[in-house]
Amino acid sequence: MSLRKLLCLAIVCFATITTIKAQPGKVPGAPVLTLKDAMEIALQNNYNIQLSRNTSKIAGNNVTLGNAGILPTISGTYTIANSILNTTQTRSDNTVNRIIGANNTGHNYGATLNWTIFDGFNMFATYDALKQRDKLGQVRLRDTVQQTVAAVLNTYYDLINQQKQIEALQGVIAISRTQLRYANDRFQVGRVARLDVYNAEVALNTDTSTLISQLQTFKASKIELNRVLSRDPATEFNVSDTIIVDEKLILADVINQAQTQNPAILSAAINQRISEINLKQVRSTRYPQLTVNTGYIWNNSRNPAGFARVQNSNGLNYGLAATINIFDGFNQWRRERNAKLQIDNSKLNVARTRVEIEAQINTLYSSYLSGLDLIKLGQSNVDLARKSLDISLAKYRLGTITPLEIREAQRNYLNAQSIFLNAEYQAKVAETTLKQIIGSINIQ
Repeated sequence: MSLRKLLCLAIVCFATITTIKAQPGKVPGAPVLTLKDAMEIALQNNYNIQLSRNTSKIAGNNVTLGNAGILPTISGTYTIANSILNTTQTRSDNTVNRIIGANNTGHNYGATLNWTIFDGFNMFATYDALKQRDKLGQVRLRDTVQQTVAAVLNTYYDLINQQKQIEALQGVIAISRTQLRYANDRFQVGRVARLDVYNAEVALNTDTSTLISQLQTFKASKIELNRVLSRDPATEFNVSDTIIVDEKLILADVINQAQTQNPAILSAAINQRISEINLKQVRSTRYPQLTVNTGYIWNNSRNPAGFARVQNSNGLNYGLAATINIFDGFNQWRRERNAKLQIDNSKLNVARTRVEIEAQINTLYSSYLSGLDLIKLGQSNVDLARKSLDISLAKYRLGTITPLEIREAQRNYLNAQSIFLNAEYQAKVAETTLKQIIGSINIQ
């Protein structure tokens, strides 16, 4: 081999080793981010959870008797009025009284209570609606938490999957490097042509390129997990190396739990209840509205030009007001009809949501089962492909098979690994999504 070829070979090998060491699946010195730690960080930092939590608190704060209009309102008032007037008075005896720059002042202050004691039961319907919106906020908060947890789980397990893919690629590169060394040794003694060396170099470079692409994807997934955790995207960490799939999920149990626990179904049912309350609120305007009011007032006035120059008064005032809608251009009938149609729509939405969730569950469960089957088959296939690759490498060393045959064995092994790892990830994602649908994700 020429000096130029030896130099190129050395550069390729050095670049391969450097690439693998500089961009490993695991970062030396970086802390291991456990799944439990990732969950805790997400629950504390995730912006969607914080926004949803605040929205839920607002809905809870709104559930008060005062906000529903059940309690009276009390207000205090204070007014002061001043004027400077020039006054001319002609009395009954025709005498004239002129007052220049008369300073008139008036002070009025007091407290007033207004209380709607009957409004066609609208206040009680409003209070019920506020409680239903509070429940809706809590359901949406739980849904946001479950969605975030599922996103963390799926991204975390995707990283484990990619990390194993990287390890498999590193193993294939090690074999390609060995194959290149064998080809070079055999070329030195004249047993093979230079073409075999070239082919081995191309195979090594191809595997290295694939590894670099996989490492880039791995890095992007790390950034995505950091985003979900709402922390610095450049934060380095390592993940564990195990994916454990729960093999005990039963379709009928998942469907039954979804009917009572799925956030979308619960939200649709609460919205149906709110639409029914809305009809009560609309009908309440058919009844009279009774309001009582009372207050205590203090009044002080000074009028130099009046018959009573100083006047002080105080006392209690009270009253009752009643109003009723007699005719409003048939708008009452229109509002009630629309409210009934909203109830019909809410019932249809509940039924549609149930059907959609059940269809989603069946699809995911099918993916879950196929994933479990592929895991069992894939593990056996990986073992067989590995044995075949070892035998092919030994035969290549002895010169009994061609480079194309060993390359095929490498591809078979890598494909077997990829199918097994993807099946494992597919089953775990399906399991996680099924548990998210019924709101029962457990990281333990």
